[in-house]
Amino acid sequence: MSEALKVPTMAQYTAEGKQPEVLFWVGCAGSFDDRAKKITKAFVRILNKAKIEFAVLGTEESCTGDPAKRAGNEFLFQMQAMGNIEVLNGYQVKKIVTACPHCFNTIKNEYPELGGNYEVLHHTQFLNLLLKEGRLKVEGGKFKGKRITFHDPCYLGRANGEYEAPRKLLEKLEVELIEMKRCKSNGLCCGAGGAQMFKEPEAGKKDINIERTEEAIKTQPSIIAAACPFCNTMMTDGVKGKNKEGDIQVMDIAEMIANAEDL
Repeated sequence: MSEALKVPTMAQYTAEGKQPEVLFWVGCAGSFDDRAKKITKAFVRILNKAKIEFAVLGTEESCTGDPAKRAGNEFLFQMQAMGNIEVLNGYQVKKIVTACPHCFNTIKNEYPELGGNYEVLHHTQFLNLLLKEGRLKVEGGKFKGKRITFHDPCYLGRANGEYEAPRKLLEKLEVELIEMKRCKSNGLCCGAGGAQMFKEPEAGKKDINIERTEEAIKTQPSIIAAACPFCNTMMTDGVKGKNKEGDIQVMDIAEMIANAEDL
């Protein structure tokens, strides 16, 4: 990819007296975690290719407060949420897309009672919409015919009932989708939700991400497809724990779309 990524900020749009079609909420993982940054870049490449007018908040974006709330610190959550809502409402943001199901769930379902009302889409939903509208083309490419299993993120699937969008995108990539025994509404958590991402697991017989990775490995995939930066970390750690990193990749669906045709 030779050309530089175009990532305008809301401040730049406002200075020009314009409003983008959508605000891309990057999230803490997508901003700071080296692995998740690759997902952010892949998604931006797709947005640029589809000629979508989007903007980010940049340094004005703060954590949604999801980890604080899940860890039981409601006061800190409300402080973080209200700071973000003030910024979003100041820019008159109407539509938000994010590659993190945790940010998606929090802004969509928990910000309204604090005065933040927006149309919020997970990146798989947004990309699926672009496909339907003919603004984005996804065709087989280098993943055509590959054995893929998809791990449902809890906050996209069971918490918000979205199972089809990511699978529709995989269908367009013409992969051979092999479902795990526990999938969709019966999916198993990777172990990162509820602020568990930021601490060591409690003592037990087996770490939950190892259990989930074993289920994925049983499908004999070449790629475990994910749609959440936290899931990506947990499944990658699981694959490494099973010494399978030479055989199995863990990729976000946005990365697969961007890399299918080397956007």
